[in-house]
Amino acid sequence: MIRLNAITRTFQMGDQTVHALNGINLAIASGEYVSIMGPSGSGKSTLLNIIGLLDRPDSGRYELDGRLVTDLSENEQAHIRREKIGFVFQSFHLVPRLTAAENIELPLILSGVPHEQRQVRVGEALQAFELKQRAQHRPAELSGGQRQRVAIARATIMRPSVILADEPTGNLDHQIGAEVMALLENLHHSGTTLIIVTHDRELGARAHRQIAMRDGKILTDQSDDTR
Repeated sequence: MIRLNAITRTFQMGDQTVHALNGINLAIASGEYVSIMGPSGSGKSTLLNIIGLLDRPDSGRYELDGRLVTDLSENEQAHIRREKIGFVFQSFHLVPRLTAAENIELPLILSGVPHEQRQVRVGEALQAFELKQRAQHRPAELSGGQRQRVAIARATIMRPSVILADEPTGNLDHQIGAEVMALLENLHHSGTTLIIVTHDRELGARAHRQIAMRDGKILTDQSDDTR
């Protein structure tokens, strides 16, 4: 499903060139549960951004579902993001002026889904994520856990085949973080490919496959076939 070959990405920091990704080769099959771990500056978030088509590599090939996506136009990449990829971030990235229901509905509006279908799907999402009582509340009126549930509902409303989560529990306490992880893992159990970036070894160890990065390179790639 996801295949990266010789991916490089550099950034200029003053007069210094930073090699965020240095010749990354990686294949992730449909339905896998993968964690990408490493210290700050290891390249894990840059890798996630490239997988999610939020950034472009300087060189190398990226194939998604057998299609070369590296050289697609911005509009073509945006279309693939809407159809195939859902994002969950540490800082939620909800629209402050929109209610919980409206935030969840936003990807459907951008994709041109008719109003009646949107209402049905948003209602189902509010029910599934236990948000019906908070549907008309704006993000500032929600707890951190509720905001992350809204973010996950929004990320999955288009029924993507891949969920990318960047430190999804970073702003939550341990109990709420565990509840958020259970939601994400339930999506994986239903067949969604789940890729999580984290510096938390305990969180990363929950994944069936753990990738460790340092200095823009993959150090280890281990799978637990017993789960």
